[in-house]
Order: sequence, then structure tokens, then C-alpha cells
Amino acid sequence: MPEGDTIWRAADRLNTALAGQVITESDFRIPQLATASITGATMLHVRARGKHLLMRLNDQRTLHTHLGMDGSWRIEHPETRWVRHTVRLMLATQRWRAVGHLLPTVDLLATAREDTVVGHLGPDLLGEDWNTDLAISNLLRDGSAPVSQALLDQRNLAGIGNVYASELPFLIGVHPATPINQVTDLPELLRLAQQHLRRNCHTRRRTTTGWEQPDQALYVYGRAGRACRRCGSTIARSTQQDRVRYWCPTCQPG
Repeated sequence: MPEGDTIWRAADRLNTALAGQVITESDFRIPQLATASITGATMLHVRARGKHLLMRLNDQRTLHTHLGMDGSWRIEHPETRWVRHTVRLMLATQRWRAVGHLLPTVDLLATAREDTVVGHLGPDLLGEDWNTDLAISNLLRDGSAPVSQALLDQRNLAGIGNVYASELPFLIGVHPATPINQVTDLPELLRLAQQHLRRNCHTRRRTTTGWEQPDQALYVYGRAGRACRRCGSTIARSTQQDRVRYWCPTCQPG
């Protein structure tokens, strides 16, 4: 599932293409919105909220989408031939066409009711609402939860996915199964989380090492069986509640 920085970049691209433009054509290809239309409305702006996208219109409606595991948004020229069998939503303006492929979640609702789809989220690491103290309080509500699981719970804080849930514990030397209430420096963990997500909003490839080359970008995620970049030990991998996590047994003793 995409991380918060991926969604931020998607929102930025969509906002650049659509903000201030009149929707000249809209095509909803999901049963519950088969007869819906936003044609004629003006796109005010597109914003990311955690892993959610909010497209706000001048008619007081919001188009809400979530990419899930396989969804994506593509920006195309209106004359481009498009493959339709994976399309769930298409929006066109005089300048651009935005095509949403394999979107598992599409909602059209009153802007005043956005809380019904994103109100459950904790503070957004990339949002104006970020609040470190609130995020820590949320994380400690279930102090026995493993740190990797607690970070993935979007009700605690919004924006972390599988990659950061493995990389962040490595950066502070904590085993991913460590109970969150045993992590001694949660403010530093969250500072690193925000720092890396913000930086990766503007990089070609997500990185925690500082290197953007595909084989050097990350410390542990996706590197099971390979040597730790710090100590040379073999990176381990396990699955918990359908989530894969990676760690170094030496740098992150458990």
C-alpha cells in the first residue's frame, strides 16, 4: 500500500493539472456512482490526507479516493488513447485528463461531511494538523502493540506504510516487535518519520539511506537474506497480520 509521500506526490500532480479548471467530462465506472457526474463543476484543489485524496469542488462537494494496494492516478493529454478496462474514474478538462485505475474506494460527498471518510485518521505527518504530542498519546493507547503495527495504524498517525514501518525501527535500533510503550524515544522516532516523508515528497525514489539508486535506497525493507548495510548481519523477514516486516537481528536486538 502506498506511503504518505506517494499520496502527497499524487495530490500535487492532480492539483497542478486540475485546480482552477472546469470539469468538462466525468465518467464514474463503479456501480454505486454509475449515474453520478461532476461535469461543469470547477476543481478548487486536490489535497492529501494521510493515504487519502480529497478533490474539492466549487459546488461544495468532495471527490474522495483511496489507492489501496493497486490503485493509481495518471495525468494524460485529452487526446491520448486510454485503456479503459482498469479505469474506475475519469475526469477531463480542456487541458488534461485524470484517469484513476483500479481504485478500490471512490466517494462523492458533501465537503462538510469529509469527516465521515477521513475523520478517523490521526494527525498527518505531512499535514498542517501534525501534532507530535497527540500522535504519541494515540500510539500509547495500546502500549502493548508492536512498534511496527502501531505505526501502521492510521488512527494513531496518518501516512506510514510497510516501508517506513520497517525502516523507522531500524533507524532508532529497535526491533519491530518491541511494544510501543517500550520505545524510549518516541519523539525522535516521529521526528525521523516526518523528516523522511517530507524529504521523499521531492525525490525521484523513496530513500532512507540518502541514496536514490534502486539497490541502495533502503536499509532493511525488501532486503531479506542480504547483508545489513551497517553491520553485515543477514536481514530477517517475518509476516504479522498480513504485513511483512524486515529488520537486522544485530542492529535491532529483540
